[in-house]
Amino acid sequence: MVSSLIHPQLPLGLEPGERLNFDTFVAGDNALAAGITRQCALGEGEQQMYLWSKSGLGKSHLLQASCNIAAKNQRTVCYLTSQHMLQQPVEMFDGLEQLNLICLDELERWLSTPSWQQALFNLINRVRDAGNSLIMASTTAPDASDIALADLRSRLGWGPVFQLQSLSDADKYQAMKIRARQSGLDLPQNVADYLLRRYPRNLTDLFERLSVLDKAAMSMQRPLTIPLIKTVFPER
Repeated sequence: MVSSLIHPQLPLGLEPGERLNFDTFVAGDNALAAGITRQCALGEGEQQMYLWSKSGLGKSHLLQASCNIAAKNQRTVCYLTSQHMLQQPVEMFDGLEQLNLICLDELERWLSTPSWQQALFNLINRVRDAGNSLIMASTTAPDASDIALADLRSRLGWGPVFQLQSLSDADKYQAMKIRARQSGLDLPQNVADYLLRRYPRNLTDLFERLSVLDKAAMSMQRPLTIPLIKTVFPER
């Protein structure tokens, strides 16, 4: 079970390193959180971290960037989301503490049963004893999460706890421009402004729309313009 999630260069299910890394993470007011996360991933700073925020603010980007930079530095890594967890027994945590870096994403989606709470409590203890690193992410703060196991609440705060902050529109434009450039697209300012005005403003949704627009621009052999957006996403 565990071995299928480990790769000497890239963990299963991760974006390629050139897409989700610390260089492509537009930090805004989250520069301190990003810097400490990077150190943790390399085993140079904090041993444990907990990131939380509403969806679409970059938690998964930071976790995957951590795994990518750790793997490139010959550290063994594991990245797990609720998709990996929900259909598996809690024993899948057995032995994970032997890895240099474990990243657990979407805690709020699977950390709802006593057995998983106990399993995470035990894993945190084992990782600490082994001297390895653990980075966790959730939409809720440790003290606000629906966790019945009191000892686990305290363990979640053993390391730095950061609430990620929303980006300014200027930072969102920069993040969108980086993502568009990775796909070979030029993102004019007026097009970005149109997307920010007309559609949900979280980066997850904006990146998904850019992906759809990339495919449309390629198939139609057209540049990324507002008329193209209106064609792909007709207004109702």
